Amino acid sequence: MKSIEQIAAELQGYDPQALSATAVNEFLSRLVTPVTDTEALGIFEALDRVLAQDMISPVSVPPHDNSAMDGYAFDGSQLRPDQALTLTPVGTALAGKAWQGTVGAGQCVRIMTGAIMPTGLDTVVPQEFVKTEGDAITLPAGLLQPGDNRRLLGEDVMAGQPTLRKGERLKPAALGLAASLGIKTVQVMRRLKVAYFSTGDEILSLGEAPREGAVYDSNRYTVFGLLTRLGCEVIDFGVVRDEPALLEAAFRRAAAEADAIITSGGVSVGEADFTKTMMKQLGDVAFWRIAMRPGRPMAVGRIGKSVLFGLPGNPVAVMVTFLAFVRPALLQMMGSSGKAPPLLRARSTEAIRKKPGRTEYQRGTVSYGADGSLQVRTTGNQGSGVLSSMVQANGLIVLHHGQGNVAAGDEVDVMMFDGVI
Repeated sequence: MKSIEQIAAELQGYDPQALSATAVNEFLSRLVTPVTDTEALGIFEALDRVLAQDMISPVSVPPHDNSAMDGYAFDGSQLRPDQALTLTPVGTALAGKAWQGTVGAGQCVRIMTGAIMPTGLDTVVPQEFVKTEGDAITLPAGLLQPGDNRRLLGEDVMAGQPTLRKGERLKPAALGLAASLGIKTVQVMRRLKVAYFSTGDEILSLGEAPREGAVYDSNRYTVFGLLTRLGCEVIDFGVVRDEPALLEAAFRRAAAEADAIITSGGVSVGEADFTKTMMKQLGDVAFWRIAMRPGRPMAVGRIGKSVLFGLPGNPVAVMVTFLAFVRPALLQMMGSSGKAPPLLRARSTEAIRKKPGRTEYQRGTVSYGADGSLQVRTTGNQGSGVLSSMVQANGLIVLHHGQGNVAAGDEVDVMMFDGVI
């Protein structure tokens, strides 16, 4: 396990007082390691869990050639490009069982969607495309090619092949795929345990009476929501006062119980509290000033075997630093092989002031313009304490490190909340 100093030495241009957002993620990718413990879960319990091993299909899907349409199955070699084809139905094939008859030249079988293709037949004409005359049906010339409207054995999945790979998070479609293979249980990585608490004498817990200079804690609740959406096992330590004994006890207990520790508050340069002192005393910790807005101060490191993320105290800064840095690191710790959702491109409906040399995450609302293209506007006041702006937004406008001012009509990158929150 490499120390903070060793990791820092590996990064070109590492400067803890002016760290780029890209460098932060690169550092964290080297700091964290995946958990190794696994457990077997039933399909209904496995949503959003990370697969611990490749899922090998015990069966082929579909298990036989079958019809993709309600219609008539026949031997496609009888088709002629310039001639209509007349056929006589000799039976009906239903889904769920094989039709046992035989079919000769000039004959067909009425067939339902999903029914096994009778022996010797390879093509299906949809019922709405044929003309019925007495006991016979007629297909127009040039309508079909041999093999049309037939699903092949193993077209979706072949027996013995991996269908889902180790490290994939099991989304609803993946649960359905596992069930379609007859798989009842899956081996997944255990849940990541994350302890979190807020720090500061000015922080009120819900239920406490208001007092001058104090504010109610919101960070615990947003962090709880973010961790829960991510699928972590959350351990809430509440609000910890600026007292050395209380902070030491909280950090020691968190390090003993959790894979990761998240705190909010107490990491700014020059803050007159004990949080930073206790982090240094108990662990291997770096304190950063990140070239970003909002969320400049951040602490990272280890206390015992737990990874520490010391986030700023302002509510929006907590959410932004979590989405930009903590979430990818926790996914790596969960064993996930998934990448961050791609950024979307949208036209800014307004001019945005931006200084090169830092990454800015502005709260934005994405919508469709009159021409059907994506457009985005800011939510107004971008102060790091304006939590209501995160509720109004549906994404973050990501203005990159080297980017300057944005003119109205310019395209910008947007990190949509759907998929990450």
